[in-house]
Amino acid sequence: MLNRFEPKSITLTPYLFFTGKGGVGKTSTACATAVSLADSGKRVLLVSTDPASNLQDVFGMTLSNHPVPVMGIENLDAANLDPETAAGEYKAEVVDPYRGVLPDTVIATMEEQLSGACTVEIAAFNEFSSMLTNKVLREKYDHILFDTAPTGHTLRLLQLPTAWSGFLSESSHGASCLGPLAGLEAKKTLYQEAVKTLSDPNETTLVLVTRPEDSPLKEAARASQELREIGIQNQLLIVNGLLSSVVEQDTVSSAFYGRQVGALEKLPEAVKQLPTYQIPLAPFNITGIEHLRRFFDTPEVRVVEEGSVNTSSTLPLQHLIEDMERQGIRVIFTMGKGGVGKTTVASAIAVGLAERGHRVHLSTTDPASHLGHVLEQETDHISVSRIDPKIELERYKQEVLEQNKDSLDEDALAYLEEDLRSPCTEEIAVFRAFANLVERSSDEIVVIDTAPTGHTLLLLDATEEYHKEIERSAGAIPAAVQHLLPRLRNPNETSVVIVTLAEATPYYEATRLEQDLQRASIPTKWWAINQSFAATDTTDPILRGRAIAERDWIKKIQTASDGHTVIIPWEPKEAVGYDSLKKWTEVAVSSRK
Repeated sequence: MLNRFEPKSITLTPYLFFTGKGGVGKTSTACATAVSLADSGKRVLLVSTDPASNLQDVFGMTLSNHPVPVMGIENLDAANLDPETAAGEYKAEVVDPYRGVLPDTVIATMEEQLSGACTVEIAAFNEFSSMLTNKVLREKYDHILFDTAPTGHTLRLLQLPTAWSGFLSESSHGASCLGPLAGLEAKKTLYQEAVKTLSDPNETTLVLVTRPEDSPLKEAARASQELREIGIQNQLLIVNGLLSSVVEQDTVSSAFYGRQVGALEKLPEAVKQLPTYQIPLAPFNITGIEHLRRFFDTPEVRVVEEGSVNTSSTLPLQHLIEDMERQGIRVIFTMGKGGVGKTTVASAIAVGLAERGHRVHLSTTDPASHLGHVLEQETDHISVSRIDPKIELERYKQEVLEQNKDSLDEDALAYLEEDLRSPCTEEIAVFRAFANLVERSSDEIVVIDTAPTGHTLLLLDATEEYHKEIERSAGAIPAAVQHLLPRLRNPNETSVVIVTLAEATPYYEATRLEQDLQRASIPTKWWAINQSFAATDTTDPILRGRAIAERDWIKKIQTASDGHTVIIPWEPKEAVGYDSLKKWTEVAVSSRK
């Protein structure tokens, strides 16, 4: 039996980084830890570096880039490092000193250089580094907790000190896609200090948050190994959501408990030696201060609300598949907060369409993809791919150099090769691959399991932001890029399925996603509630507590979707392989009869 995680009784370093696969309860754990430490008299700052932050939902208050006191909790301040806000501040910091000094055309060029997605990345990192190395903050707070983004983004963020420092030391020209290098050169000392603090076991602890499930445990192991390789050695593992007892006669309870035990028995080698703690499964949504204070309690003292559960007004997944086929949709996205099951829902939609005789291409743009784990292999009607950032980066660099080798002299070619070492080149390469993926819809239905929300929106925003950058590097805008935005905005060709759980944070994240998509004129229609305990007949007191807690969120989702909501029950057997996914649609068919 793992020891329970109790922050007050564990010696913790000044800086704590909470990371893990989306949906494992990373934000809840970070927030509850911050509250616990503050209640014990420690002065605490909680910072989110997640592009799709949920801190404001958990605490029920508006947050900004700058620390503000959390209402109702002494000793606790919080900040949300919003990347767009940080980018605006960074852009002003770089450009404003030159206004009135340099010609307007030069200012316009600088602003254009600072309009790309990598500016957002470096701006957010500047904020992050400034907090990590700020001696005033260090003296003001006993602990500074960082609620970081899902693992793929976290690895990118924490590897940036080396990436940017390396790029700066190797670049000799005066400007890049990040703007004037002179402005970045001044940050080198800051980056070096950030790297030093991250690597100091007396200063920094990496808290790997996971669920007792195969995929999150593998993701935690991967993150542990990769972060250890870049110098972050002081790590601990928290297994969140552990069901401590089982109702034997309850199929759902037995399967849920058995799956967790089985996953922990196969604990990956990379995390076996880490100090490991557990947090019991909560029978309520983790919002509000009182729930945060009860987050680390034993199950026996957690009160479960009484009530009934009725999901008869929701539709099965098959209705969504039928509607997509009837409308002739050619490009289908599954989007939502990390951990809600976008990959599984995308795979199930692909299988449902394939069963109807359609040729389907299933792909993912998620850096932390586990598509192969879900579908396992291709079939006669389904082909599978993944956009791998590293592979796409190398392919793109070689393509650009090949296209320009005969038209540029030796110095110009050396400059281009140097410019391609910029960290934003990877974003351009991934974007190009994404456009090519959508282009396949002329011949087959393309189902795309997209990355967690923040990354997805950066990718979609790139349709306009990267046109000039691609033209600069490759000499011309490819046809696939030219076709992309019109296709994404055509409701007769493209549809977004918003995948969520019937819980507060995934719901709020989904509504923000829908608003962003509407502003970008990307059509949405269907919402899919995944892994629902309300759609099962469980009698387990903890799981039933979660089912009852879902009721209000199911109603909100039905309202938000104008009734276009499908619900997928929590399944005793994990949906892995074609036949398992096919049963999802078979169950849906039988439920209509």
